[in-house]
Amino acid sequence: MAADLPCLDVRDLEREWRDALIAKDEAALRRLIHPQFKLVGIRSTGSVAVNLAQWIEALKRMDIASLEVRVTECVALENVIVATVDAQWKVRYLGQLIDERVLLTDVWVREGDSWQVVRRHSSPVPPGVQIA
Repeated sequence: MAADLPCLDVRDLEREWRDALIAKDEAALRRLIHPQFKLVGIRSTGSVAVNLAQWIEALKRMDIASLEVRVTECVALENVIVATVDAQWKVRYLGQLIDERVLLTDVWVREGDSWQVVRRHSSPVPPGVQIA
């Protein structure tokens, strides 16, 4: 069914982003991430919002051991895809080991013939919670 194609595409895009992140491939990341990108994270300590430059700077200080992403839901419009992503990662950042599962909402926009993520919202998933 043609209506499902953008949702299939977003699964590929999420995997590409994951692979570029693990490889720290800045060129690939800049192809996939919109210049107006913002990551908003909610944690018990409060919220944080970082732009693309800040996010790439933080990435340089990360050692990613593993990162799994699974698109659980997708809404595709003509030039926008909103994906809900269940993610699990293990990373060492600024000397601290982070092992967490998060629920992400990624907003992808079509720029010409390509898709770029313009917003990501990240919230931790409490232990024992099942994501459909």
